[in-house]
Amino acid sequence: MLLGHQKQWQFLKNSYEAGNLSHAYLFYGQEHLGKKKLAFEFIKFLNCQSDSIKPCQTCRACQDIEKGIYPDFSLVEPEAREIKIAQMRKIEYYFSLCPSVASFKAAIIDKAHSMTRDAQSSFLKTLEEPKGNTIFILITEHPEMLLPTILSRVQKIKFFPVARTEILSYLKKQDISDNKAKEIVNFCSGKPGLALNFLKEPQKLEDIKQRIKKFDELSKSDLYVRFQYAQELSKQPQDIKEVLDIWLRYVRKILLEKLQITNYKLQTTNNYSLAKLTEIIKRIQNIRFLISTTNVNSRLALETLMLEL
Repeated sequence: MLLGHQKQWQFLKNSYEAGNLSHAYLFYGQEHLGKKKLAFEFIKFLNCQSDSIKPCQTCRACQDIEKGIYPDFSLVEPEAREIKIAQMRKIEYYFSLCPSVASFKAAIIDKAHSMTRDAQSSFLKTLEEPKGNTIFILITEHPEMLLPTILSRVQKIKFFPVARTEILSYLKKQDISDNKAKEIVNFCSGKPGLALNFLKEPQKLEDIKQRIKKFDELSKSDLYVRFQYAQELSKQPQDIKEVLDIWLRYVRKILLEKLQITNYKLQTTNNYSLAKLTEIIKRIQNIRFLISTTNVNSRLALETLMLEL
């Protein structure tokens, strides 16, 4: 089931039905919005064996695509933070072959911005000379990291946060209380992926509350305590990005509340000015980008954020 993004979905379906389907698309926007989910659903739609509702989710093609074992579908993901040239050469060879059973030979390249420069150059050859019914869907948070020559050969589709009301309506149909549904909406920031994660793993909500509590504590602590925390967090690389994402959403909510353009009330002890909140948001975004895409010293990067709190 798709949660949100109906305009994007209808655009793709209408393009297919009108015979105007592009051979390559770029789905871009923030993480956890549902870009990858919609990409999977569209590949199913193109290859579904049902004569009525597509995708039916029950035919062999739909099920095999969901499992990632469909012979004419390939999912490319980073290996050790990068998509390497060897992976893209496999895609080039894969797309040189005729489809086995599908109407469309398809590939999803997740986190496309993590392709190395050599990998992008290699992939460009495949993009320039598509063969038969082929479709590529590139997914990224950082389209600016792709080569201009790649960007010029894909049709771009932007994804936005989903309306609170839409996510709340979906959550209320699940087996949870209204209060819990509202709490999830408040913490998911319009991201269906996060909302669904909170449903599957309720403990994640409690973890977020603890991360936010820690942010408030650090904002009132001296530099020694902040730097100690930066050192501790830098030793847990799997947690850094998650912590920064939580803090970023939290500070944005404080900013929205100060601007009085939000309909919910935060329980916060912070009293930052608008200028200070804006600066903290910029700093978190910058550090998050560097840690996600480079080999920057995470401890030093986190310490620059601690100086800003």
